[in-house]
Amino acid sequence: MDYTQEYQQKLTSPDEAVKLINSGDWVDYGWCTGTPDALDQALAKRTDELKDVNVRGGILLKPLAIFEREDAGEHFTWNSWHMSGIERKYIAKGCAYYAPIRYSEVPRYYRDSETKVDVAMFQVAPMDKHGYFNFGPNASHQIAVCETSKHIIVEVNENMPRCLGGFENSIHISEVEYIVEGNNPPIGELGAGGPATEIDKTVAKLIVDEIPNGACLQLGIGGMPNAVGSLIAESDLKDLGVHTEMYVDAFVDIARAGKINGSKKNIDRFRQTFGFGAGTKKMYDYLDDNPEVMSAPVSYTNDIRSISALDNFMSINNAVDIDLFGQVNAESAGIKHISGAGGQLDFVLGAYLSNGGKSFICCSSTFQTKDGQVKSRILPTLNPGSIVTDTRSTTHYLVTEYGKVNLKGLSAWQRAEAIISIAHPDFRDELIAEAEKMKIWRRSNK
Repeated sequence: MDYTQEYQQKLTSPDEAVKLINSGDWVDYGWCTGTPDALDQALAKRTDELKDVNVRGGILLKPLAIFEREDAGEHFTWNSWHMSGIERKYIAKGCAYYAPIRYSEVPRYYRDSETKVDVAMFQVAPMDKHGYFNFGPNASHQIAVCETSKHIIVEVNENMPRCLGGFENSIHISEVEYIVEGNNPPIGELGAGGPATEIDKTVAKLIVDEIPNGACLQLGIGGMPNAVGSLIAESDLKDLGVHTEMYVDAFVDIARAGKINGSKKNIDRFRQTFGFGAGTKKMYDYLDDNPEVMSAPVSYTNDIRSISALDNFMSINNAVDIDLFGQVNAESAGIKHISGAGGQLDFVLGAYLSNGGKSFICCSSTFQTKDGQVKSRILPTLNPGSIVTDTRSTTHYLVTEYGKVNLKGLSAWQRAEAIISIAHPDFRDELIAEAEKMKIWRRSNK
């Protein structure tokens, strides 16, 4: 069937399409690289006409037009499933808020709860001959959004890669109310935050030494996971697989080095499975029409049952800070929000349940404040307001540049001893003194 006529019937201007939006509506902006561009600019033109419009999305890669005005917060509120640096600035302006989640459950939030969507609008790849618009590297929860939205508007971007191989990664033209052709901006890029430091490389080596041939990988975002990826690409490892929430540039490097074939995966053999992706043009070009890469919703990629079904699953993620009980904060600096829970806990749990699996939480032992103070990331207790991303009972391996420790099965004093052993030496005596006060230190330890 030729869908050209239906396409032309539904094709309209961005200004006309956003007339669907009324004051008080919930408008879903899609996710990450799929955030609308021309539609966002058109909605911004209607600012004075609208009040109390709740806009929802996550991981913004560029500022939104609707928040350019100083009084934007009187008209629009941003509700994020996971925050980037841009969204943190919106929090400071009082117009953005985080929605605490288990990312794996977001599709279910839309389908089974009171999560309301009046209008969904987002960028897609051009329609294929079968009438489908591909979500690009944003399968995530997009079908669930569409299934529960009253109105769907797609903004076609010729630069959006077509990410195939899985399921729930496209929408058919018959489900779409309006089609908009934007200016085809480049897909938003997300780098690894600069070259790997010596600390990153030291931590990476400690982790890579634990990875066997045939392992299945999940990498979080940031310098350390990317350093691990670079080291894997240079290693002698072989027959690796990928099953990850987020696809990042490091996977491209590992694959091009011939380390990934997916032959040892228990499910989705020979496929690199992911829920969404953000990186550089190199990565988007690699994902485009690549049958080896499997785009699937996070209700599948992040499901503990999917993760644990894969033998030798290696989950590698960052932390902001850790306390002597083994609690991990990966979301905030005290009450200052940074990112979100994402899928870290699901991967921590799933990796540990995997046959031969390991979960690694990694960070530098210290950080430097803006005024030059050096502070420990390992604390007696998390700072007031800090979020517990991974509870003490779920933490597996912790890694800093001073070593790696496995906390599973350790009592309170053993945990404190192990965690202090990978703290920066300048802070160990202070941590021991605090551990003694908290009754989790034995005098025989030192």
